[in-house]
Amino acid sequence: MEKFSRNQRVSAITKTLIECPNKVINLNYFTDLFNAAKSTISEDLVIVRDIMDKLGYGKVETIAGASGGVKYSVSISEEKINIFVKKLCLILQEKDRIIPGNFIYMTDIMCNPQIVHMAGLTLASKFMTLDIDYVVTVETKGIPLAYEVARLLGVQLVIVRRDAKVTEGATVTINYVTGSLKRIQSMSLSRKCMNKGSKCVFIDDFMKAGGTALGIIDLLKEFESELLGIGVLVDNKENPEKLVHDYYSILDFNGIGDDGSAIVVPSIC
Repeated sequence: MEKFSRNQRVSAITKTLIECPNKVINLNYFTDLFNAAKSTISEDLVIVRDIMDKLGYGKVETIAGASGGVKYSVSISEEKINIFVKKLCLILQEKDRIIPGNFIYMTDIMCNPQIVHMAGLTLASKFMTLDIDYVVTVETKGIPLAYEVARLLGVQLVIVRRDAKVTEGATVTINYVTGSLKRIQSMSLSRKCMNKGSKCVFIDDFMKAGGTALGIIDLLKEFESELLGIGVLVDNKENPEKLVHDYYSILDFNGIGDDGSAIVVPSIC
């Protein structure tokens, strides 16, 4: 069987761990893959752990026991978060982003892989210590960000729909009141999407007053499940009276300035 050099093994191990965050990979997987002894793989993992730690790319830890192995968890330094958030503020402060109705155009932001990855990494790092089963979002703009957070946390994404679809099978539908306009809207979730007693995190692109997040809490109760955290890209501070209080936001939107551009500042709170 082909033999691999240490550099080749370290590269492949690093790629495997990054692609499987929060998943315990048994050492036997690597010994079989490289036809190498466990002691050799353990030495390779020390190199991977050291370089990941020095560069702030995440944490690699060894899990003891017969069913143990090695697990990679994502992380990001405060310095990298600050650099990313400041750049994103400048992008959203561009004057041509304000569209009729004083809305910020964000579709291109939510479809930019680099921005979504960094935003997802920033939010995922806040929930890394939580033992969750699902990341939940509401269609449609928040899906790319929620997917990235779910991928980085190593859990499944659940998408709540505004209207029940025949293709979803039996669904649970609830009515909720929007926090900003006080309108009654509905949200639906297939019974097959989630196991009872699950722990979840809600991710969205924009929070106005928190009505949607409150609706998610009520919907999860129908599944005997619990919301452990909320993360959003932009928090609208023009609506100071929030219906939910414990959440993380990357940016704060404080309205439109005299020059016609959005007043956007870093948050991470």
